[in-house]
Amino acid sequence: MQQELPPFLAEAAQQYQHSFGDAWQKAMQSFQSLNFNSATAAPASAAVPQLSFDEKALEVLKEQYLADAAELWNQGLHGVPVLKDKRFSGEAWSSNPLATFSAATYLLNARTLTGLAAAVKADKKTRARIQFAVEQLLAATAPSNFLALNADAQRKAIQTQGQSIAQGLQNLLHDMRQGHVSMTDESLFEVGKNVATTVGAVVFENDLFQLIEYKPLTAKVYERPLLMVPPCINKFYILDLQPENSLIRYALEQGQRTFVVSWRNPDESLAHKTWDNYIEDAVIKAISVVQEISGAKDINALGFCVGGTMLGTALAVLAARGKKPVASATLLTTLIDFTDTGILDVFIDESFVNYRERELGQGGLMKGQDLSSTFSFLRPNDLVWNYVVGNYLKGETPPPFDLLYWNSDSTNLPGPYYAWYLRNTYLENNLVKPGRAVVCGEKVDLRKLDIPFYIYGSREDHIVPITGSYASTQCLIGKKRFVMGASGHIAGVINPPAKNKRSHWISPTDKFPADVNDWIARAKEHPGSWWTDWSQWLKGHAGKQVTAPKSYGKGKFKAIEPAPGRYVLAKA
Repeated sequence: MQQELPPFLAEAAQQYQHSFGDAWQKAMQSFQSLNFNSATAAPASAAVPQLSFDEKALEVLKEQYLADAAELWNQGLHGVPVLKDKRFSGEAWSSNPLATFSAATYLLNARTLTGLAAAVKADKKTRARIQFAVEQLLAATAPSNFLALNADAQRKAIQTQGQSIAQGLQNLLHDMRQGHVSMTDESLFEVGKNVATTVGAVVFENDLFQLIEYKPLTAKVYERPLLMVPPCINKFYILDLQPENSLIRYALEQGQRTFVVSWRNPDESLAHKTWDNYIEDAVIKAISVVQEISGAKDINALGFCVGGTMLGTALAVLAARGKKPVASATLLTTLIDFTDTGILDVFIDESFVNYRERELGQGGLMKGQDLSSTFSFLRPNDLVWNYVVGNYLKGETPPPFDLLYWNSDSTNLPGPYYAWYLRNTYLENNLVKPGRAVVCGEKVDLRKLDIPFYIYGSREDHIVPITGSYASTQCLIGKKRFVMGASGHIAGVINPPAKNKRSHWISPTDKFPADVNDWIARAKEHPGSWWTDWSQWLKGHAGKQVTAPKSYGKGKFKAIEPAPGRYVLAKA
């Protein structure tokens, strides 16, 4: 039997229904399908677990709701409620009593529903899933998302005599044709013209990747070259957006002879490729080609996000074969130990992975737009509804931003690769279990990686939480340096020294306690970018300086085409 919401939430829903209309009613119906009552929740189907709530938390929540509702009523009688939310910060909201009350009531109910989700007595994953669902519900049903309730959009429509609405419809049609919400004015960017402009040449390619060698910017370079392995979930030019924020250019300026993997955007011809293919025929192949071109016995390597996971896997495969071609490795916002995967864990369980294996395990493509949408909805207000409101309700063109242009340039993934990755990392965490994961015919054992590691994590990262990036210090045995930067998954990494923004933290000791919070308690804050610290560390592993090469490639590896190459231009 379907049970009702707690009475005080039902009252809240009824109050809000007057100002919010059908949108709130449908949202509440969806939420009520979870069948909450004040103590238990009957499952809507056999697949939904029975839920219970912390009675003390519910009582506190009820008292807080009644107090806040009374305060809101008093504010409505004697003045204008204060809206402490950037979605409702415009003057049009505060000058329109109906809009102000609508937004204030929404915020009250949002706090209460969030509190209700937090009061669920369940295992960690179930509680996280409920909280995630509530977050999505609340983000979607904000009054700012609807023209009939958005005071800012209404004022702009009046001021422009309806032109903002007409432009909003044009923006909507444009985004429907391109298949995604515009986060920036994409017409202002072109790969190879004003992003990914560092001078270089493609010196090797196969069906998975192109290898780019960049032109040195110093008369002398370090003898041990640097290979960068970006994530194949995105395009490599996150490392080379524009000259002033290019990590690739910065490395060149520091005297590093730099090579970068540019992944091919998979089409149906690559739909059968596996994790093993990407390790053997891409990462390991890139390492060997850089060795041959440079003549170096060993090289330094950097992996970013999934690129770091792949680099670590490749090094373990090589170690199992008795090879050690990499002298030091840098891991940027990388998961090696997948014990804590943050919010992405809400999607992962046996049934989900099994479904993906049946769907894609034997072939097919995981569409780039699906991946991009998933990541965007991890931060729905900032990366989805913010643009819905600006683009469609207000008829605005989002400002130019190179990082958001890159973010919209999505890539596909081969199904078998994706299915293996889901099971062996997010679901079973096999990479940190010696011998459990078999890759390219070799048993993965990270204990054989006794090389120095530079490990970077971003403090506010929602994709690779700081606990996840720090966990690499516990499973890698080589000499390690861990650095924590401010901001998130991308902005924390792409933080050039010249801008003197944000901070980074370094511990004064080489000890790595099991809990990252214990490390943070001892770490010292340093203003500005972590790039300078990394550069000094890398130079200590780069060998002596030699005359910079005058041409690209060597021997059979000749320049094929100028950087950034063809592969990065292919659209998903």
